[in-house]
Amino acid sequence: MDLRFWASNYSQGELLTERGEAKRDGAKQQKNSGRGQYQKGDAQWNQFVVDYKESSSSFNLNKDVWSKICTDTFKVNRNMFPALKLIIGEESKIRLAVIEWALLEELVESWENKENKNG
Repeated sequence: MDLRFWASNYSQGELLTERGEAKRDGAKQQKNSGRGQYQKGDAQWNQFVVDYKESSSSFNLNKDVWSKICTDTFKVNRNMFPALKLIIGEESKIRLAVIEWALLEELVESWENKENKNG
């Protein structure tokens, strides 16, 4: 491992862990012009643009945060859905997804239709 890379990214610990989460999910990191090679925490996964946020104990979600996630998604692709993946904890991590309720309803309906056809 190149120690210069480690040293330059150590202070950006969130960036490394969020990239690690994206890699763990098999998500494709979003390119970013102006702030470095990649957008911090943003990646494409299936039909979602995921914003990764990691915290040791809590995360504050409000309308402005969700609006930014939606805006970032629409800049990437208007046909994709915004998602927030929260990784909470230090030793034992809890992974949660935040998506729009209407999309969750569609996913459940699709799942139920598939179950009815197979059952």
